[in-house]
Amino acid sequence: QVQLVKSGGGLVQPGGSLRLSCAASAINIRVSTMYWYRQAPGRQRELVATIDSSGRTNYADSVKGRFSISRDNAKNTVYLQMTGLKPDDTAVYRCKADIEQDHGSYYDVWGQGTQVTVSS
Repeated sequence: QVQLVKSGGGLVQPGGSLRLSCAASAINIRVSTMYWYRQAPGRQRELVATIDSSGRTNYADSVKGRFSISRDNAKNTVYLQMTGLKPDDTAVYRCKADIEQDHGSYYDVWGQGTQVTVSS
């Protein structure tokens, strides 16, 4: 079974930094695009950042210049480096991975949510 195990998150003051990581636990899988989402109370889920298998990235306008997504293909791990954190960044963050199958199709695997709270 493919699982995404996260680390990081927690409480940080405004202007601080956090690094989230999310690793696919299964062996011999091909991880394609990986994603970070977040959802705050009363708000819809937001796609924060993506990184495809070639390392190409995309970001939500709300986090451009502050967040950086990266991946370690050897570890099947995606990272989200967050700097200049704001109270509006407070949300539950979740990772997602597209897992490639032999015949060229994909299925999604979601990681567990981790709370990021930005508050003084």
